Amino acid sequence: MTIRAVVRGVGHYLPERVVPNSEFEALVETSDEWIKSRSGIERRHFAAPGQTTADLGTRAATAALADAGLAADDIDAIIVATSTADFTFPSCATMIQAGLGMTQGFAFDVQAVCAGFAFALTNANALIVSGQANRVLVIGAETFSRLMDWTDRGTCVLFGDGAGALVLEAQTGTGTTEDRGILATDLNSDGRFKDILHVDGGTSTGTTGHLRMEGKEVFRHAIEKLAETAHRALDKAGLNAGDVDWIVPHQANIRIIEGTAKKMQVAMDRVVVTVQDHGNTSAASIPLALSVGKARGQIKTGDLIVTEAIGGGLAWGAVVLRW
Repeated sequence: MTIRAVVRGVGHYLPERVVPNSEFEALVETSDEWIKSRSGIERRHFAAPGQTTADLGTRAATAALADAGLAADDIDAIIVATSTADFTFPSCATMIQAGLGMTQGFAFDVQAVCAGFAFALTNANALIVSGQANRVLVIGAETFSRLMDWTDRGTCVLFGDGAGALVLEAQTGTGTTEDRGILATDLNSDGRFKDILHVDGGTSTGTTGHLRMEGKEVFRHAIEKLAETAHRALDKAGLNAGDVDWIVPHQANIRIIEGTAKKMQVAMDRVVVTVQDHGNTSAASIPLALSVGKARGQIKTGDLIVTEAIGGGLAWGAVVLRW
């Protein structure tokens, strides 16, 4: 008997305000064509004034619970992947716990920037496999619009706000690659590269700070590291790229998505792409794409999925799961 962490439900939430590329033309020297050609992004969503990361996460979590046919008190733990928690403390996860009316269990945040959801899934899987939790709500939620320097055209046009959530549940499997649920994970980090993608604020400066990125350097690391971590996770599961039904990547840049798929020798018609509609939503991008992919009818029960992401740290990782 093998315990697997199986997806029971999925959901997402996007703020009402849709921001097309054209809105940035009044802020910086850019154009719709310039943004699309370099990133694939056409629009993104921004949170309303007063709308918090916890608000977005609570809405996505509520949708995932409804999809699973469960109530908040059916959940044992909440893990939130975010780099834009509303306060230094308490955690965003405990605020979502309260927002859901969940009065038992435990909740905590994971901070690995854009790779955060892969790290959160890996932690949730460990809790379930070890028997410490039966059902875990895993959420990626971000309000990156509040970290932007609106004079920096290389970053401010790339990011958006949103949230996505999965309900993972312990189920018995056979121990083979045909099992539903998380089959393997692979996590990595290398702090030597922190300066190429970081926020220049925090307790050391007494300011929130702004996102700073050396785009060419991030691009150079991204494709190689994303393909490598995906292959390692597949190897751990005893599978290969030919077995994959869908890659659901971090939605940062269409050129990175295409480059990683090419390096993995996976056709783009097997890649779920949402970057054109959401921009880069950091830790929210993978659960958002999973939820949208299911809603579109792309992702179906039994499909083999690889998710992979890289973010500040640098931190990167991949998860192999059967839907």
